[in-house]
Parts: sequence; structure tokens; C-alpha cells
Amino acid sequence: MSLYNKAFMDFKKNYMLYVPLSIILQSCIGSIAAMYILMSSTTNSFPFFQLTLCVIVTMLYNASILAQINYKIVFNTLILSLLVNILLSIIYI
Repeated sequence: MSLYNKAFMDFKKNYMLYVPLSIILQSCIGSIAAMYILMSSTTNSFPFFQLTLCVIVTMLYNASILAQINYKIVFNTLILSLLVNILLSIIYI
């Protein structure tokens, strides 16, 4: 069984425990990415696109939880949100 499948099964089994923790985690990482994007806006000519991307993927995860979408979609949006925001943070560090 792959790491993705193990993580998904654990997420599905303990969904009510992971939801508040994952909201806090991805919101903090998203705000850190937004901070770095705004700090480098003087050197970057297009910070609006990166900031919009950061906000969209962060809110996408929060909206998918509030809409009570399927576990797999919620888990995939969590991974997408974390990857995009961590990538944006690394770019601007």
C-alpha cells in the first residue's frame, strides 16, 4: 500500500480529528506564503497572481470542508493547498 493510500485511509478514519488540525495548519502555511509574497512585492512585478493563487487554494480547502464534500476530494485539496503554499513560500524566501 502506498504512502498516499495509507495517509488517506488514516485521514478518512480520523476525519473529525484531522479537520480542525488541518484547517489551522494550512491556514498558517497559507498566511506565511501570503506574507512572503507581499514582502517581496517591491522586487516582483506580478505579486497579484501569486497572492490570488495562494488565497484561492487556501480557501478551496476550507470551502470543501464546509460543503462536506467527499473525503477523497477534501484530502486532495489539502495536499494541493499545502504543496502550492509551501512552493510559494520557498520561492520567496
